[in-house]
Amino acid sequence: MTRRLSLFALAALLLVVALSGCSEPLREAPITLKGQIFGTYYQVILAKPMTRDQVADIEAGILDELEAVDASMSTYRDDSELSTFNRSPVGEWQPLSPELMQVLEISRRVSQASDGAFDITVGGLVNLWSFGPEARPEKVPPEDQLQERLAQIGPDKVELDIDAGRARRLSDVYVDLSAVAKGFGVDQVGDYLEEQGIENFLVDIGGELVLRGHRDDDGDPWRVGVEVPDEHRQVAQYVLALTDMSVATSGDYRNYFEEDGKRYSHTIDPRTGRPVEHALASVTVLGETTAYADAWATALSVLGPRASLETARREGLAVLTLEREGEGWISRASPAFAERVGDAALDKLGIPRPDQDTAQGSLQDSDQDSDQDSDQDNEET
Repeated sequence: MTRRLSLFALAALLLVVALSGCSEPLREAPITLKGQIFGTYYQVILAKPMTRDQVADIEAGILDELEAVDASMSTYRDDSELSTFNRSPVGEWQPLSPELMQVLEISRRVSQASDGAFDITVGGLVNLWSFGPEARPEKVPPEDQLQERLAQIGPDKVELDIDAGRARRLSDVYVDLSAVAKGFGVDQVGDYLEEQGIENFLVDIGGELVLRGHRDDDGDPWRVGVEVPDEHRQVAQYVLALTDMSVATSGDYRNYFEEDGKRYSHTIDPRTGRPVEHALASVTVLGETTAYADAWATALSVLGPRASLETARREGLAVLTLEREGEGWISRASPAFAERVGDAALDKLGIPRPDQDTAQGSLQDSDQDSDQDSDQDNEET
């Protein structure tokens, strides 16, 4: 009996040793996955130990999500869903995927709320100014061509039928979703990771981010840098401690060309057809989804220093702006941004609180004066 028990124990021990020898070692957190997509980089950081097979499966799923967005919304692929839509006959309804319809609806809402500063039909002008896939020479376009394309565009040139999942062009406009598709791609990858049960991660596509949970076992928040608006170097002006939110930044300090000593930004104002010329160099938006944050960052970059803060106040947007001032720059935060990060964080970073910013104080006074005027008008009527 004793011998039989001894043999049983030895067999069990051998089984445990065999199983432990076959188990796959874990990759320690953080796990970083990198690559290229949408003409830029992507980076995914997973704050969770995983086996190599698990990492391979997750990476394959991420690539599937990114490829799906690229195949739907790229203007650089002739076979993309968006390129096909741009070639469709004017006035004819086209069935579109739920994802493309969602991005078109986001674009419409931001366009309406920004008084046309965000316009997905601006693609023809972007191409004309040498910043699109037409690969034109970097030079100022002739005035007659500019006016011709300006007359063709407008957010009302694309009609959506949300219930039927279809859209149509009402004129021969070139729809360009580059100011929102990256953000949507970030959201898609984030949703996929959550579906896989991953709670702590960062997704970054070309500077548009989604942050979930924490970056380590100590519960530390993710740290996000806001760059100095300088085309010659990449230096973080501010480092924000954030979690469970999306972040998008738009800036005019890298993508531009010069002609006859004048600088032309890639940020095109769809209302004038020309690159913006104001002092606003960078806009960072914190939001619930990266697609909305991405679109709003572009819209506010078009609006300029004062109008961007006025709009941020009106729409409740969490916004940090960097404006050129002489050889340096000044920073301004919207009330919603201050609420998100906290007054203590603003003080530590050296960002003026909205209620202590004299420039924003004048905006608030202007809003109050406008409200009082409106009240007086209502009383008179």
